[in-house]
Amino acid sequence: MNRPGQDTTETGAAASLSEALAHLQEAYELGADRLPQEELERLRRTLERAGRRRALSADHTVVGIFGPTGSGKSSLVNALSGTGAARVAVRRPTTSEPLALVWGSSGSDELLDWLEVRQRVALPEGAPLVAGGPAQEQHLLEAVSCGGARTDAALDGRAGVGGREKHPGAEGRDGCVTQDVREAEAGPEDAQDAQDAQDDGTAAEPGSDSGERAARRGFFRRRRRGPMSTVGPEPTRQAPAAMPDTAGLILLDLPDFDSTAVAHRETVERLAGQVDVLLWVVDPQKYADAALHHGFLRGLATHEAVTLVALNQADRLDPQDLEAVLSSLAGILADEGLPGVDVVPVSARTGQGVGELAGAVRALAESRAAAMRRVAADAERAAGDLLPFAAERTAAPSAAARAALADELGRAAGVPVVVDAVRSAYRRDVHATTGWPVTRWLASLRPDPLRRLNLRRQDVVPELRRSSLPVRDPAQQARVGQALRVFGDAAAGGLRDPWRSSVRDAALNTSAELTDALDTAVTGTDLETGRSRWWGIIGVLQWIAFAALVTGLLWLGLLAGLAFLQLPAFEVPRVEGFPLPTLLILDGLAAGVLLGVVASVLARWRAGRRAARVRRKLLAACYRVADDVVLQPVLGEVERCNAFSAAVRAASQRG
Repeated sequence: MNRPGQDTTETGAAASLSEALAHLQEAYELGADRLPQEELERLRRTLERAGRRRALSADHTVVGIFGPTGSGKSSLVNALSGTGAARVAVRRPTTSEPLALVWGSSGSDELLDWLEVRQRVALPEGAPLVAGGPAQEQHLLEAVSCGGARTDAALDGRAGVGGREKHPGAEGRDGCVTQDVREAEAGPEDAQDAQDAQDDGTAAEPGSDSGERAARRGFFRRRRRGPMSTVGPEPTRQAPAAMPDTAGLILLDLPDFDSTAVAHRETVERLAGQVDVLLWVVDPQKYADAALHHGFLRGLATHEAVTLVALNQADRLDPQDLEAVLSSLAGILADEGLPGVDVVPVSARTGQGVGELAGAVRALAESRAAAMRRVAADAERAAGDLLPFAAERTAAPSAAARAALADELGRAAGVPVVVDAVRSAYRRDVHATTGWPVTRWLASLRPDPLRRLNLRRQDVVPELRRSSLPVRDPAQQARVGQALRVFGDAAAGGLRDPWRSSVRDAALNTSAELTDALDTAVTGTDLETGRSRWWGIIGVLQWIAFAALVTGLLWLGLLAGLAFLQLPAFEVPRVEGFPLPTLLILDGLAAGVLLGVVASVLARWRAGRRAARVRRKLLAACYRVADDVVLQPVLGEVERCNAFSAAVRAASQRG
């Protein structure tokens, strides 16, 4: 029974694990379409396994027993369970599919279904987890015969998959219950021998050949997808090792991980990712096998708390050699990142060390924390796999980078062209309004720079205009692409791939949208094409000067006509001795020229000021486009990277 402090610790660990898995789920969602597909798939499988395992029985601890060919896995399973359920033979491989030995079968069916384990043997309630020894075979015979009473009973088809059922005739004098655990491949001679024994109505003697053969047949056979098989209880002297009522245990005897059968290897690899505890069985000949260390243990550095290693056949080594092998194996495990894993020397044949190994397994089952620790180890490994893709928090692009982007986009959008057009159009309009009335019409013959760019159409809503700016030219498109690449690299900062590429791609992918946005921004900007008030003043003065000139010319013409006709001329007013008509002509010409010069100077100056204001407006519009079209996606990608990195680091710390 767990102490209150343990309950609090486990509750805290469960909460921490839930947070770690939540962070990993967040990292998975944020990393979608960014991280390499194999990394995402591995993370998805981890999250899926974690969620499924946590939804299944928390009272059962699943111990997978892994090992290479000839390591004695099945013999060790029999020794640990005190049964002969695991088939042992000289022919290899002897284990073609997983076999489950179940202590506390209640609630185990869904767990075993998830593990895809079809062969199941359920031990009776209170059955001890013990280490067998030299007398194991005799104990099995005693368990089957139950003191000489025949208890072997055939299973009929009434129980469903994973079910448990007592059958008539299965109880002996001492209340011992067994069920026949037959192989689907059981030969007809086995069935005939059992039938003959029943027809004779005699109980087999434990010491006789026929009794031993019958006991073995009744005890060692398994049934595929049949009712959960049960075996008789062990002798009462093993009772102190019984599992507590609240804890369940499932021992899985697995195929060889170095089997030449592809299906066997796939089964082992799948279950290595599902079981709660990994018990690796090695022998003195193959303990350094690369298939074990490179294929499995190297990736389990975070699983030290749920990893056990048993060196089987230890009885074949003298003490000095055994110590050397144990030291070598411990060093190899340390190199694989598992320095804290104890190596237990055992012998399934003699029982050496089996009790110690059984105690370690029993302690894990009693704690009922192995499943959570395995999920936590998987989460820690998943977080560790993602750490290379995490980065330090990246700041938003600087104001200088944004200004440089807006400036480049302005050039690509033709802002200098528009500014020059505004300047030229202003001076043209000034000349057409304030020029000498006789020649100002010539200004209207000059092309309007703004109309040529399709920016003078006042009758069209600005948002619906489409200018003739060079933003769609291939050369300008290339310039836009280069500006976006430079900005993307600046925004990515010190990020590593894939986030560096994703940030840069976020900027580049806006190119198509950017073209229309820039054109709309330019056409929607007020280019100040209206007239200034001073134009009218100078225009009126020009007309006055022109009127004075015309008046003087007409006056002189009238005087000349009168003189030509020899008619009496009237007196011409004089100013300072100069005839007034002549003064009107001279003053009109002088005023016209002077007003033209003044208007030209003012036009040049005011045109420059207007062009500067328009340039600022256009650049501000390009800046807004850069922020709305380019900056927002880039900021979103940067924040996504920051959130992913924070989630991975949080999951790593929680794990």
